[in-house]
Amino acid sequence: MNRNVIVTCAITGSGDSVGKHPAIPVTPAEIATAVIESAKAGAAIAHIHVREPDTGKYSRRPELFREVVDRIRQSDTDIVLNLTTGMGGDLFLGPDDDPLSFRDNTDCVGQLERMQHVEQLLPEICSMDCGSFNYDEGAYVYISTPGMLRLGAQRLQEIGVKPELEVFDLGHLSFAKKLIAEGLVDAPPLFQICLGIRWGADADTRNFLTLVDQLPQGSNWAGFGVGAMEMPMVAQAVLLGGNIRVGLEDNLYLERGVFASNAQLVEKAINIIQLLGGEAQTPAEARQTLGLRVAA
Repeated sequence: MNRNVIVTCAITGSGDSVGKHPAIPVTPAEIATAVIESAKAGAAIAHIHVREPDTGKYSRRPELFREVVDRIRQSDTDIVLNLTTGMGGDLFLGPDDDPLSFRDNTDCVGQLERMQHVEQLLPEICSMDCGSFNYDEGAYVYISTPGMLRLGAQRLQEIGVKPELEVFDLGHLSFAKKLIAEGLVDAPPLFQICLGIRWGADADTRNFLTLVDQLPQGSNWAGFGVGAMEMPMVAQAVLLGGNIRVGLEDNLYLERGVFASNAQLVEKAINIIQLLGGEAQTPAEARQTLGLRVAA
């Protein structure tokens, strides 16, 4: 069991949740405010996506990330920043008789272009999805190839940003371990175990334990489940010795039929941690635990 738990809040994500929740953070001001509120509630890390302010659709524009980060830093809020690099891997194939006629919502660019905002803003952490996989749509494949990942990991080493190795299944974990063996990820490695995203590993105890048992010795790790499995996986992660993630990227509800805010989800998770006999780490403690450099 982990009695000193790092809490990450995933603020807004990239999914189509804007029409499903009355207060999904969309604008840079809204996202930054949600980060600050989550920090006050006890989160040590904020995992940040951005959205187009006029449509709420996901975005990877560096200027939107810059506005969010500048607002947080100017507020003097102490929280570790973890910026996504997951945008730019969306491949929507054409019909079966012409699969290379990619659909209009395809947005698939190279790894370094996906990391432009990280290069510019130098957060302490950025996420790195450790493999390609199918999403829950017939023609949608998320692309993250071995070559892209090696290139990205090498560049992150050069600029001093720690990759959060996001694994959705055992194959992703196997490749992440290969990156470590090749010297492309500095010790101690940081993993995020992502459960319940179709078609990755389901959010259940046996899958969670299997993935944790395969982690390299000395790793730092967190885990999460989506939807109704968010809070059960909070308890499971703590009992398995890890850290946790909650937030509106992963789950919209505080309880059945009651919409949540990011801060409320953090508070509920910390209550679970405390009921299990643990405490939440501060951002300063999390930096020391994870071996982070101080952000620029």
